[in-house]
Amino acid sequence: MPLSTFSIATSHCLIGGRWAPCQSGETLDLIDPSDGATLCAIARGGASDIDAAVTAASTALSGDWGRATAAERGRILARIGVLVRDHTDELARIEAQDVGKPLSQARADVLALARYMEFYGGAADKVHGETIPYLDGYTVYTLREPHGVTGHIVPWNYPMQIIGRSVGAALAMGNACVLKPAEEACLTALAFAEIAQQAGLPDGALNVVPGLGAEAGAALSAHPGVHHLSFTGSVGTGKLIQKAAAENVVPVTLELGGKSPQVVFADADIDDALPFLVNAGIQNAGQTCSASSRILVQESRFAEVRDRMAERYGSLRVGPALSDPDVGPLVSLRQKEIVQGFLARGADLDCVAEGRIDADAPQGGAYVAPRLLVGAGPDHPLAQDEIFGPVQVLIPFTDEADAVAIANGTDYGLVASCWTADGARQFRMAKALRAGQVFLNNYGAGGGVELPFGGRGLSGHGREKGFEALYGFSVLKTVAARHG
Repeated sequence: MPLSTFSIATSHCLIGGRWAPCQSGETLDLIDPSDGATLCAIARGGASDIDAAVTAASTALSGDWGRATAAERGRILARIGVLVRDHTDELARIEAQDVGKPLSQARADVLALARYMEFYGGAADKVHGETIPYLDGYTVYTLREPHGVTGHIVPWNYPMQIIGRSVGAALAMGNACVLKPAEEACLTALAFAEIAQQAGLPDGALNVVPGLGAEAGAALSAHPGVHHLSFTGSVGTGKLIQKAAAENVVPVTLELGGKSPQVVFADADIDDALPFLVNAGIQNAGQTCSASSRILVQESRFAEVRDRMAERYGSLRVGPALSDPDVGPLVSLRQKEIVQGFLARGADLDCVAEGRIDADAPQGGAYVAPRLLVGAGPDHPLAQDEIFGPVQVLIPFTDEADAVAIANGTDYGLVASCWTADGARQFRMAKALRAGQVFLNNYGAGGGVELPFGGRGLSGHGREKGFEALYGFSVLKTVAARHG
């Protein structure tokens, strides 16, 4: 049993503080992507379980959780952060087996989850309203209040991090949460819920219902008792969730992926940029919404960057997650088929380098060797579509205007980066690039729990992380008192 130090059964839901099988009694097999073996069974929750979870969350809001002060909420979140750190090794191992990511990357995710709890624990009592100068005889002020019941549909690529940035922020603002983790990877969501109970989170403040997206996820999206939805995942599913929420006039935060560029000018420090150029594309086997899958290089340095990146690609080791390779397997054989389909569409491109799959990697694993491709024009499918695999495309550009046109030439707008020593160009590019986050001479800024994150266009809308997430998980109320 993967959750060896936790008391819960993996085939249970958490509803109203009680762990129990889903009402149908059905389960789903959870597969280890490193070898194709069954890890365990998880609950196949459905509409009735979601309804019970929403009811439990609503009850919590009229009980101890709804009466808790902001400072009390903050102390609970801080205790969760401490317990997460106490379980770092166990949680990292679970996440590595469940998702397929290298053990060291899974460990970084555990620490990020702890940091989210620390940040939102400290921020819970620091979200203030304001007074507004108005007419004589009036005092006007604003309040930030929770939405109520919030629904969280979390993907399989970064379960812990996304739970931290969505559930953590929602709880800090006093909402009660219903969490539907991905059916491909939900073990750390279950472990997190038990940790939250141990930290003293009142019953019903956090409810977890595993299951299929088309069943449990659809039921949560359409439930009339949910007052706000947060979703990270594919564009297609995001559209369905937004349509379902629209029937109940419910706000939605959507983070839907990207085709994020790194723009390398001729004056860039290539030695400094190289680790970022490669790692931002292969981390978590490229299964990252903010992955940098397009590398735009000014023509005079194109050959140099190509050769330097190819050298790094040639040394990449692909293997089982627990062996802590450079690149682990994809999350599933289905995802492997999707990535291979993209590679088939890119058969006209030149593969200048690829990683090496361990000779003893299990045959049942979902392994794809990382590939570095050249020869794609800006409109090529592999330069336009999100692959969600360890594949990067190098594209040359002539000048600044050409770079901006290519970088902004997709329907996505999540993250972008610019590498240049020219300070004026840095500010011009930061303004010109169409993205929710722009990094200058770096990429990712170490994860940035404090940094607002979200996209434009097909990358979605709304913001997570930092204080912006707290604003998103609250409703602004204006109070105008007339006193003469």
